[in-house]
Amino acid sequence: MPGLKNTLAPLSIDSLSSDGSGVGRLDGKAVFVPGTAPGDEITVRIVKDLDRYAFGIVEELRVPGAGHIQPDCPAYRPCGGCCFRHLDYSVEARAKEGFAADAFRRLGGFADLPVLPLLAGPLTDRYRNKVQFPVGYDRDGNVTFGFYAGRSHRLVPCRDCLLQPKPLNDIAAAVCDFLQKHHIPLYREDAHQGLVRHIFLRQGWHSGQVLLCLVVNGRSLPRGDRFCAEMVTRFPQIQTIVLNVNTRKTNVITGEKCIPLFGPGFIEDTLCGVPVKLGPLSFYQVNTPAAELLYGVAREFAALRPEDTLLDLYCGMGTIGLSMAVDCRALVGVEIVPEAVESARANAAAMGVENARFFCADAGRAATRLAEEGLAPQVICLDPPRKGCDEATLNAVLAMAPRRVVMVSCNVATAARDCRFLADRGYLPVKVQPVDLFPRTKHVECVVLLCRAGDRDAG
Repeated sequence: MPGLKNTLAPLSIDSLSSDGSGVGRLDGKAVFVPGTAPGDEITVRIVKDLDRYAFGIVEELRVPGAGHIQPDCPAYRPCGGCCFRHLDYSVEARAKEGFAADAFRRLGGFADLPVLPLLAGPLTDRYRNKVQFPVGYDRDGNVTFGFYAGRSHRLVPCRDCLLQPKPLNDIAAAVCDFLQKHHIPLYREDAHQGLVRHIFLRQGWHSGQVLLCLVVNGRSLPRGDRFCAEMVTRFPQIQTIVLNVNTRKTNVITGEKCIPLFGPGFIEDTLCGVPVKLGPLSFYQVNTPAAELLYGVAREFAALRPEDTLLDLYCGMGTIGLSMAVDCRALVGVEIVPEAVESARANAAAMGVENARFFCADAGRAATRLAEEGLAPQVICLDPPRKGCDEATLNAVLAMAPRRVVMVSCNVATAARDCRFLADRGYLPVKVQPVDLFPRTKHVECVVLLCRAGDRDAG
């Protein structure tokens, strides 16, 4: 069906794609339309036409579907971060269950694998404990903050992002007021000039402590003492203020060096009872209540016994493994980021955990070495990045022959791929638990239990 571009046509939306677009069919060709819901009857304008599918935009919403609601954020469409804010959450939840089931069926080839109902945290708004706001100027020349529009570096002002706790939005607004009042220059990406690039905020979910960080193209902040005094006076929950130095011409947000201006340079919180210290560069789950549910599922799937050794690969600050340390004889954690390993060791010490050791290495190389040394963990936990596990890691897991493998994944597609690799070599997925750590966005995480084929412990 060639030549559809700029065509106007009626279209019924019958499903959602994993990137958050509604999907309908025009003369048999799939058409992907952002901002639509199943059941919508629309007039679509085709903006891109390819051989097997097309992309469109809504010209007119003629009849909304039952789950289509009015978005409650003025920045919703240009920002694009909350691709599901036009949906009732029950529709979003069903869609995310479908994304997980489809990935394991289509990409993994697991036709009969049980995919459990989506597990969601208590909040769909104001749940994030971290935000990185780019700063810029609005149409009137005033300093503001917000987010970049999709596939661009065009700033969309957003003074009250509904995914952030309101105090973090209020702090960001106060920072912009200070920058404006004292004529502190903002970074200009095109010229690689100016100072302030991003406002970075973290909040301890249980402690309430706040870290305020400015990402700067330099090593100091004009009127820095006054800035700290004003911020801490106005927002006493701020425990530390930090400069993160990023002088590179890059779209990577943070640099490697942090300079505390006030306080210790970190905040403290707990996750599943594990004490953590969080600086600007610490990796940490951004939705604490939902992450505690996720880690609870991982602990349940691990089903550790008192005599077991647990190997925690891609362990980060050790939170998953340490939350299970009381259940096993020994815990071994592996992480490639040195600061995270130091944090894991400190967290273990703070908890009084004496049966854990952590070391810094690439997961694949470390797992291979441990297998060669004869380490025989009964349970292995994998928590890889979005790209999933490499083959060296998976082969080493197989060589160690654990009773159970628990995979925690932020990408159901790579999880399905990696499970296929393990299944072809004797470790079958038993069940999948999708977990929603990022309500109103397209992302969904999952926990997968794998056991040896024929093992009676598979459940």
